[in-house]
Amino acid sequence: MGRAFQNRKESIAKTAAAKSKVYSKYGREIYVVAKQGGLEPESNLQLRSLIDRAKKDQVPAHVIEKAIDKARGGAGEDYAPAVYEGFGPGNCMVMVECLTDNPARTFGEVRNCFTKTKSKIGAPGSVAHMFDHCAILKFAGSDEDAVLEALMMADVDVTDIEAEEGQITVFAPNTEWHKAKVALQENFGDIEFEVDEIQYLPQVMTDIAGDDVAMMEKFLDMLNDCDDVQNIYHNANT
Repeated sequence: MGRAFQNRKESIAKTAAAKSKVYSKYGREIYVVAKQGGLEPESNLQLRSLIDRAKKDQVPAHVIEKAIDKARGGAGEDYAPAVYEGFGPGNCMVMVECLTDNPARTFGEVRNCFTKTKSKIGAPGSVAHMFDHCAILKFAGSDEDAVLEALMMADVDVTDIEAEEGQITVFAPNTEWHKAKVALQENFGDIEFEVDEIQYLPQVMTDIAGDDVAMMEKFLDMLNDCDDVQNIYHNANT
């Protein structure tokens, strides 16, 4: 049975307004990563991965280029990461990743999402201990032993490897993402990663049903409407 992790497919837009939100989120993240780690994707592996992911989510090239140009200019907003956590509908556990230039505003907006859906925002650490902060790399393949050997030879601290339906998924601590990706590329050539992300994986799932399912949908929609929210992770099983 595969470990439950969330693709960004939940954020892929179906309307023009929703698409604009997705483009804005990617633009902000690309700007921050380029400003912090360098403008060239060839030397900034995190930026290259982010651009690849943006293209898969059909973000136009001009949005990507504009974000990099903005970072090149040096001026602009000074965004900082923020993570909020708490209990959502049905007492499920929730982690909300943000990029903000105004922490007080962002906290107020996120707290409002919790309050208006009968949820409860928690103190730092209230649910984080029930999530693993993982790097996830998924690609076509079936020989998990060869993958494990390559990663071990590169001194990568592997958490888990799964081989299912012609796909291999590697789980590693978030701090090992760069080392793991480089090791895979060096040993197996030009890999096309179906998933290449760092995210919070729940250690256990919580079943929700009835009115809580509709409330959870409302909760996620409200959070996704917040400009500063980048990613939402939860352990709700509907």
